[in-house]
Amino acid sequence: MAESLRNAGRSGPLPSGRHHLSRQEVVASQRARMLTATAEAMRDKGYAGTSVAEIIRRAGVSRETFYQQFRSKEDCFVQALDAATNQLADLLEAAWQSPDGSPEATGAPTPEETFRRLLRLYLQTLTEQSAFARLFLVEVYAAGPEAMARRMDWQRRFADALAEIFQAGAEDASADERRFDCEALVAAAAHLVTVRLVADDPQGLCALEDPLVRLAVRLLG
Repeated sequence: MAESLRNAGRSGPLPSGRHHLSRQEVVASQRARMLTATAEAMRDKGYAGTSVAEIIRRAGVSRETFYQQFRSKEDCFVQALDAATNQLADLLEAAWQSPDGSPEATGAPTPEETFRRLLRLYLQTLTEQSAFARLFLVEVYAAGPEAMARRMDWQRRFADALAEIFQAGAEDASADERRFDCEALVAAAAHLVTVRLVADDPQGLCALEDPLVRLAVRLLG
């Protein structure tokens, strides 16, 4: 979901002794490893079963280093959630703003085509980064009110994006009705994705593309 987080997960702790990294680079590396460790530990043990000690063990940092950057496990969780969702949002925004470069593409894409392209990217990203996906869609329920508020805010943003994609459709519907339809679609997609993440079913996750596109067209097209 985030290239820096993926790289941190592979690179491991910094080598001991002298190195040529700046203090800022060291802190950034430690932070990324701790966020990645949080997601991976909670994928394996759940939010309640993950301790600060488990996070720092996986990240290869000291307890002092952890508390220099995070107030608590919940604070670390919220910051991991923010990092992952911001990266996902940036990825989707870039794809939305970029024209379709496929050879058969002619003219501006329809709302259905735009939605399908973004949905496919979303599902593929969740499949590739399932640990971070579980933070947002599964473990958030155990992480306290601040984390849930973040999730609700992101769902509102996704509903706003849907409304913009399909703004030319359903002209007979009121603004309130269309807003409800967008929120309902986001909620339905989140539930369906969550079920497949919990079941560790990546094929089922990607297979949601066609039915969710059909639902979007029925509700918003």
